[in-house]
Amino acid sequence: MTSGARKVARVVLLDPDDRVLLLHGHEPDDPADTWWFTPGGGLEGDETREQAARRELAEETGITDIELGPLLWTRICSFPFDGRRWDQDEWYYLARTAQTATVPQGLTDLELRSVAGLRWWTSAELLATRETVYPTRLAELLRTLLDEGPPRDPLVLAPENV
Repeated sequence: MTSGARKVARVVLLDPDDRVLLLHGHEPDDPADTWWFTPGGGLEGDETREQAARRELAEETGITDIELGPLLWTRICSFPFDGRRWDQDEWYYLARTAQTATVPQGLTDLELRSVAGLRWWTSAELLATRETVYPTRLAELLRTLLDEGPPRDPLVLAPENV
């Protein structure tokens, strides 16, 4: 599955209060089918994962003033979205910023039809929410990250098939 999977870079963006920024997504044809997810997206051309992480973050949030940190986690996932199945090989990078105002400026047509907004979440809010969040273990992963710092080697998360 990995060979044909879309290479994706995602950003676990923390503000000075250790809140994490998540986008609120929904199925384009079913706005009631919602979830939260980290900024990021597929690589374009021959860009590196780090370059893709920075570009996607700027496009989806308008935030460019970041300190890109280490690779935290990797995972393979597969999910239905917008009438097709997506197989992705995702790498999650830690990043920090003091820039908390968001101005999405480069959303694709599909993103415009499927992203309802974004917000900063505290670790406690994530742990308490009943809403769907991807990756599904984000609340505990974030808690561990804040308590212990980044892992020495990137954690390989369990594959997620939706």
